[in-house]
Amino acid sequence: MPNHTFTEAASSGMANPELANVEIGGLTRSSFILRGAMAAGAVYGLGAVTPFVSQALAETGGGDVEILNFALTLEYLESDFYNVKGKQIGLTGASKSYATMFGEQEADHVKALTTTIKALGGKPVAKPTFVIPVKSQGSFMALASTLENTGVSAYNGAAPSIKSKEVLAAAGSIVQIEARHAAAINLLLSKSPTPTEGFDVPLTKAKVLEAVKPLIKA
Repeated sequence: MPNHTFTEAASSGMANPELANVEIGGLTRSSFILRGAMAAGAVYGLGAVTPFVSQALAETGGGDVEILNFALTLEYLESDFYNVKGKQIGLTGASKSYATMFGEQEADHVKALTTTIKALGGKPVAKPTFVIPVKSQGSFMALASTLENTGVSAYNGAAPSIKSKEVLAAAGSIVQIEARHAAAINLLLSKSPTPTEGFDVPLTKAKVLEAVKPLIKA
């Protein structure tokens, strides 16, 4: 079921309205948490994603498999974004080259996470439906920048709840790629490839959760 509240809220002066336009279907906990993470980033900016994800995963108590299924849901979104929407847009030049390469890497992430979940005795979460309403190369690349940075913040939020050192190392290897994607896209868009501060400064969990509650109903 698409989360139409995102679309309804898109014009309300959010920090990242492009995130508010992305609809994520599905009734799994992973889909719910990803909708919340996207809402947090839309309302307050990407600094809100880390504390939201951290709090949400801590409350589920599902262990490493639950965390990996959240990561898998995020990778489903990014893989579809590049491999499906990117081809529909008809990208050209460096944007096309990046989207092709990043799409292959996001698909690799999906395969790796699926394999790891099964190896841990878990069941990979079903792929939800996505609606990504971008219609031009410019809007596609702008959303690519925001999505990649959202992904980095989401992985940072998930990391404290991971118990297995091996799983933590695997997640760390993926988030490094996400960060490089974000930097490359930012550079292409004539934006700074690095943050202005030496550390990401997340908002408080309480402030984020209060803000996103109206936006994460399925």
